[in-house]
Amino acid sequence: MIRMTLDEIAKVTGGRLVNASPSVAVTGPVEYDSRKIGPGGLFVAFAGEKADGHDFASRAVAAGAAAVLSTRDTGEPGVVVDEPLAALASLARAVVERLPELTIVGLTGSSGKTTTKDYIGQLLARNGATIAPAGSLNNELGFPYTVLQATEQTRFLVLEMGARGIGHIRYLCEIARPEVGVVLNIGAAHIGEFGSVEGTALAKGELVEALPATGVAVLNADDPLVAGMAPRTRARVLLTGEAAGAQVRATDVALDAAGKATYTLHFNQQVGSVRLGVAGRHQVANTLAAAGVALSLGMIFEDVVSALGEIGIVSSRRMDVFVRPDGVTVIDDSYNANPSSTAAALHALAAMSAGGRRIAALGYMAELGEHERDGHEEVGRLAAELGVDRLVAVAGNARPILDGAAGVQGWTGEAIFAEDQAAALEIVRGDLRAGDVVLVKGSRYRTWDVVDGLRPEEGRP
Repeated sequence: MIRMTLDEIAKVTGGRLVNASPSVAVTGPVEYDSRKIGPGGLFVAFAGEKADGHDFASRAVAAGAAAVLSTRDTGEPGVVVDEPLAALASLARAVVERLPELTIVGLTGSSGKTTTKDYIGQLLARNGATIAPAGSLNNELGFPYTVLQATEQTRFLVLEMGARGIGHIRYLCEIARPEVGVVLNIGAAHIGEFGSVEGTALAKGELVEALPATGVAVLNADDPLVAGMAPRTRARVLLTGEAAGAQVRATDVALDAAGKATYTLHFNQQVGSVRLGVAGRHQVANTLAAAGVALSLGMIFEDVVSALGEIGIVSSRRMDVFVRPDGVTVIDDSYNANPSSTAAALHALAAMSAGGRRIAALGYMAELGEHERDGHEEVGRLAAELGVDRLVAVAGNARPILDGAAGVQGWTGEAIFAEDQAAALEIVRGDLRAGDVVLVKGSRYRTWDVVDGLRPEEGRP
């Protein structure tokens, strides 16, 4: 965070200074985990269900924290506020106001947000100091926490934006308004909250509505609901995709035996050949969005083309492909899942299975509401249509995946139900042989236990 005195922090947050001189300054990072606090940092104490951050205030100060932001006097130097989450948002807003040279990029979508955020960060880092931290820091806590990592040296700040309802993205934009806004796609993620894909589009489009007239809206030309957001923004619209009308366009897309794409990139009569180092056909759309951001911010076309070939996986458990010593390839995409992202992963599995068996261990997909059963059956049907040889549904709520596969005429693969992750691991690794490709995906119900059991000992987290 930029340097701020406790007096300034108290005024910004509407808090009360305790146990310290107003001139005491915070010069280090803001953290809400006392184990991560560093010299000069600000420790934010949240009262959680399992632990109360106020109990760790003295530990944070002993570790070097300059002050504590809390809802009660902890006996340590700090600022007492009514609501630490709101105070954190106010503090982030103040930091942005004090960094006029900072360029903010915001992105949202139903799937691919974190991966594309990582790609944008890797591209922009070639042109200046960039903040785009690993992971999905896209909610009311993670968003301001990311903003507060910016300093006077930061040139680009890349912010992922999630939403569980109308108004959520608008709120995030009020904390830090992007100058470049990216909408990747509209799918069934969180459809239980939004009610329909049209409701999802309404919420996601709040990002382009918040852009200034001098900004840029980077929209997916291949998704009608996203491309249809163009009238909702004052900003210049830059379309990316494979559609003929896209300004940043990919043609001649092909996949190699490892499922990695090559394509021809077009922009303003400029043409370049891109060879990606990341797996999955869906990475074409993700990298086009990243290219659109970089090009809109003045990155030279030839540099974008070369940089796209060098980007890699940053955030864990997202299309992380590894080959075991026995020749089995494993796709770890176990961080989260919805019907759209699972479909993309299944297509990647199919593309990478040259000669070996296709094995998919799929867990429950959360937040689908009344569409839950249909969503699971949908991915089961796709798995069968793509010729998955062994389909494992992990734990009770994922069982409809097998029902979907069973309805596909002519499918000859195995459909197996596993009661839990341990059972799924035993089923998957039972007779693996060289050339097999295994996909593991699910919605954060420890589906990653399956993939970790498949990793070589030295590669486990």
